[in-house]
Amino acid sequence: MRDAPNDQGAGLTGFHRYTWWSLIGTTEFFLVFLVGEWILDPDVAAWARIPGAVGLTATAAASAVLLSRRLTMASAPDTWPDRPPVAWLTVGSAGAALLGGVALAVRNYELWSYAPATMVTVAATFLSPRRRRELIAGAVAVAAVLGGIVALASGDGLVHATVFPAVMVASVAWITLGMLWGWDVAGRLNRARGLAAELAVKDERLRFAADLHDIQGHHLQVIALKGELAARLVEADPARAAAEMKDVQRLATDALTDTRAVVQGYRRTSLDAEIANAARVLAAADIDARLQLEPADADRLPTAGRHLLGLVMREATTNVLRHSQARRAEVDYRLTNGFARLRVSNDGAAGPPRSGMDAGTGLRTLAERLEAAGGELTWEHKEDSFVVAASLPVETGTDGDSEGEAG
Repeated sequence: MRDAPNDQGAGLTGFHRYTWWSLIGTTEFFLVFLVGEWILDPDVAAWARIPGAVGLTATAAASAVLLSRRLTMASAPDTWPDRPPVAWLTVGSAGAALLGGVALAVRNYELWSYAPATMVTVAATFLSPRRRRELIAGAVAVAAVLGGIVALASGDGLVHATVFPAVMVASVAWITLGMLWGWDVAGRLNRARGLAAELAVKDERLRFAADLHDIQGHHLQVIALKGELAARLVEADPARAAAEMKDVQRLATDALTDTRAVVQGYRRTSLDAEIANAARVLAAADIDARLQLEPADADRLPTAGRHLLGLVMREATTNVLRHSQARRAEVDYRLTNGFARLRVSNDGAAGPPRSGMDAGTGLRTLAERLEAAGGELTWEHKEDSFVVAASLPVETGTDGDSEGEAG
């Protein structure tokens, strides 16, 4: 059995395992033990045992394979086939028809409909909800009619022969489809949770892009107008053209300054804000985030230091989301012996992050910046855990911080 790739992060592995074994186990148990016990009953006619055993074997094998495939398909919707596995449906339906026909021939009104009800329900799991309801309703009606015909022909009780098989079909469908419904809903919720996390990241990128567009668009529009005016005045009024070009130069400088301010405002953050944001993002991904903080000492670390550790916290959180199937993460921040120490660990790590290690605000670049500020940044991958540890002197200044933001 294999769950979806993100089941571990969403905490659905246990639920899927429970549903898997409950659904298939319950179906096989009742088929093998109830129907099998009837086949081995000495009172059953000898001619009915061999075809009954063949039908039971085919029904049990087909139902197990089909339910397993249906659950696997629900875990990975992208692999859903164009049509259900017809071969196994044919084998299972033939076996159920044979087994049900033999049991009905000996007038076992309580048991004959169980195998056909199982295969009808299994087949219904591959249909749309509307066609599923139509199939179940038709099977209930057919079971009642067949039981009634045999009862009339043999002179047995008509009510029992018609009602019991119909109730059997409806009950099997209700139990099986109910378990499958829970499985499908859990899978959809898990995928929706992942989409919500992705949308949050995209919304933040759009917000930043909009801010940058507003600032750049305003300055560039004015620069274009000033440049056009200077081009027209260069021969008629060179002095004014020179003045306009000085304004263009000033506007370009202002545009660069404002752009840097936007970027710094976007990237300049504090450790407190990044820890709070990490807690929200990890919770949205259904990762158990445990925080051990010393907020009373947070103000002892200067703004530049809180910003650097905030970048480390942001990068560590990104690595947890992108490069692991984490179930748990721990964030530990404290001030000891004149150093601010931040430690972020998580499980479910397949390996160290492959991207962002040599450029941007990746771990290697952040390590160089902390080293320039007198601190240290290390990371370690061991078995399925990944640990990022940063330390920074409490007295760190702004050296090494503004440089990375200005460019």
